[in-house]
Amino acid sequence: MPPVLEVKDLTVRFNGNLALDRISFTIEKEAIIAVIGPNGSGKTTLLKAILGLVPCQGQVRLFSRPLRQVLPQVGYVPQRFAFDSSFPLTVEEFINLTCRTPEKLPLHGVLDEVGMTEFKGKLIGELSGGQLQRVLLAHALLHRPRILFLDEATSGIDIEGQSDFYSTIQRLNREHGVTVMMVSHEISMVYKFTDRIICLNRDLVSHGETRIALTAEVLKKLYGDNADLKSHDHDAHAGHAEPHA
Repeated sequence: MPPVLEVKDLTVRFNGNLALDRISFTIEKEAIIAVIGPNGSGKTTLLKAILGLVPCQGQVRLFSRPLRQVLPQVGYVPQRFAFDSSFPLTVEEFINLTCRTPEKLPLHGVLDEVGMTEFKGKLIGELSGGQLQRVLLAHALLHRPRILFLDEATSGIDIEGQSDFYSTIQRLNREHGVTVMMVSHEISMVYKFTDRIICLNRDLVSHGETRIALTAEVLKKLYGDNADLKSHDHDAHAGHAEPHA
């Protein structure tokens, strides 16, 4: 099988300032991949560069093909979704209004996938932050993507909501083979739920299997002395540690 994602020498500059410096990595198979790093490290820029949303140098290939050839197979949930919360639009109307092509999953199917079926008649403006993110995720799943990009999808959601959201992502990956690349700040959630990790600070600090590549040394390079590894008491494997920042 061809690699899911290949990134080679990806470089991004804004107004002459270097945002990403020759980033290279390959995702060989379906996985949940986290992109972490401090503020300003280029996490969102990496996703946007892969998706062709910002000018860049280097090469990006999805399923061994240029992005434009596989765009229908790509789902994306942006960091911010601006809308008029007073507009009387239900969840069902929102998804139907924004997705008009016939080759899509049934509405009840995607809402059920993200645990939002009972909210289909609720107004978008009345949803909590976590519920809105699930609706946006459902929207991204309508066209059966093979790869899904999430930018800070759990920002502003409480710990319980984060865990539920990550569990949903994990199930989509395990049951439907959807590759997920997500930008995240929740280091403990990343450690628990993801398969691979990409650690950025404008250049590539570390990447690989999460429990191998995410070390105390790497966290210190990313976040300074405020990051460490604490004992992971409920881990079934002795000697593992859970990172937090």
